[in-house]
Amino acid sequence: MNDGKAASTHETRQRIVRAGTELFRRSGYTGTGMKQIAEAAGAPFGSIYHFFPGGKAQLAEEIVRTSGAVYLDLVTTLMASSDDPVRATADAFTAAADTLTALDFADPCPIATVALEVASTNEPLRKATSEVFDGWIGHLAAFYTTGGIPARLARDTASSVIALLEGAFMLARAARSTAPVLAASGSAAAIVRAALTGG
Repeated sequence: MNDGKAASTHETRQRIVRAGTELFRRSGYTGTGMKQIAEAAGAPFGSIYHFFPGGKAQLAEEIVRTSGAVYLDLVTTLMASSDDPVRATADAFTAAADTLTALDFADPCPIATVALEVASTNEPLRKATSEVFDGWIGHLAAFYTTGGIPARLARDTASSVIALLEGAFMLARAARSTAPVLAASGSAAAIVRAALTGG
């Protein structure tokens, strides 16, 4: 009986996190209310504060860290499409363009959405988003090093590729077109190709 209650409690918490992730991704941090999250999760309003007594900021930090891990897994999978880091990078951007279309140009990255809104006003959330991005860059840098990019260039290369992707997402959403992502694909591939030759 207690196991069932614990499972139900865990599921409620997961529904709240999933609903918050979707709403933050679509409407942003400031554009999302706690009542909206409760309704989308099919959970009692008070249950959010039971799981997240720090309110929306605490929930947002959980979403940033959880989503960051999920997106890292996704990027890792996309980059594993080829042993050639140039091809893998181009393929990842193409897949990102497909994702944007599938999401009807909603922001595919809640981490970037939150970071843009709160970087100068909420230090815990700024720190959480920074740590997530840093983790992404570190993993991508390791992939590039394994693929033949000199270690001294790998981190800068990874940082540039992620910056291109996030910027392309913003332009694509504004234009409701995948063209910026596909154009950035060529630029990202060129950066990786140059790094492979030692810069």
